[in-house]
Amino acid sequence: MMNDSFCRIIAGEIQARPEQVDAAVRLLDEGNTVPFIARYRKEITGGLDDTQLRNLETRLSYLRELEERRQAILKSISEQGKLTDDLAKAINATLSKTELEDLYLPYKPKRRTRGQIAIEAGLEPLADLLWSDPSHTPEVAAAQYVDADKGVADTKAALDGARYILMERFAEDAALLAKVRDYLLKNAHLVSTVVSGKEEEGAKFRDYFDHHEPLSTVPSHRALAMFRGRNEGVLQLSLNADPQFDEPPKESYCEQIIMDHLGLRLNNAPADSWRKGVVSWTWRIKVLMHLETELMGTVRERAEDEAINVFARNLHDLLMAAPAGLRATMGLDPGLRTGVKVAVVDATGKLVATDTIYPHTGQAAKAAMTVAALCEKHNVELVAIGNGTASRETERFYLDVQKQFPKVTAQKVIVSEAGASVYSASELAAQEFPDLDVSLRG
Repeated sequence: MMNDSFCRIIAGEIQARPEQVDAAVRLLDEGNTVPFIARYRKEITGGLDDTQLRNLETRLSYLRELEERRQAILKSISEQGKLTDDLAKAINATLSKTELEDLYLPYKPKRRTRGQIAIEAGLEPLADLLWSDPSHTPEVAAAQYVDADKGVADTKAALDGARYILMERFAEDAALLAKVRDYLLKNAHLVSTVVSGKEEEGAKFRDYFDHHEPLSTVPSHRALAMFRGRNEGVLQLSLNADPQFDEPPKESYCEQIIMDHLGLRLNNAPADSWRKGVVSWTWRIKVLMHLETELMGTVRERAEDEAINVFARNLHDLLMAAPAGLRATMGLDPGLRTGVKVAVVDATGKLVATDTIYPHTGQAAKAAMTVAALCEKHNVELVAIGNGTASRETERFYLDVQKQFPKVTAQKVIVSEAGASVYSASELAAQEFPDLDVSLRG
């Protein structure tokens, strides 16, 4: 079944009515394919075309996966006794898998961290005190929390524990992660360097021994080459969050983003240096490592998709080569109740005419005249008849046309319909013939 809110969301995105989306979803859930629905179930979907149906199917899959994950997350947080009304509202409102995982991050079961150990040692009040009131001297405040029995040997251990508590808290802030992620996507560089001692062994990757370029625009072939070099142990990959500097700065601009998000203002108060250290740790130890892994995966996925598209275009050129040479060709897609679809392409493959005839439902004479006229007008040399339902009847019909109209001399050939229906409702077909009905494309 389909969530009503998702139904409305998809309807808005594909410019359809909710009831059309609901009908299409039911058909998909029954096992029908997009090409089948686009061609033979228009009366049920209210005329949704193949592009709308394809987008609907993709979005439906995403939203259902999102909802399944959402329910699992809500259950997990609820069982922990930490599900507040505001958190539940935020989780239920999001339509992004990334944002959903960001919201779950603070509650995600994980191995015992240094921050958790520090909380168990009673250092959370110290962390909150120094962060909210920098007038306190860190070493003086920390002295009250030294307790060897709890693993806090001295003031340094107490301050480090408090720092870990805040660092982990801030690094799990969904809104903060979104801001830093957006900045990195737009500004960071992908950096590739050679692993020491691998120069000779990895000579084929020499172009990437000391290489960097914008993360947002790195071409797929270069990205994949760098990832391949890393997999072979030749290259090391990293993100440079501050490519505007020739040398790594003492303070990344991302640290300023974190400070702004947290509302931190430094005024030389006793605890300000310690608080600045918390921000630096948050960025370098937590946020950078987390987002570097995530964004590397994003770049790799994007590069693989682009590479697949290149291979697809090359294959397309091979498959689209005229199998019978440069000859004007008529295609007849057999059908009974729905009629026989007719299409004519000239010697260059350009579509020049389409029609629908009904030779098997009492209109054979009219259909024969249509075929004869098209053959004569466009100098058709070859007639391709699909081998699907009503193929033999359509073949006999064409032979009758040749008897009635001696000028129709085009050679007939029976061809496989395999893939034609799928192609007709594909995105590629919609781009190639945007104004043509799906039934005539294939």
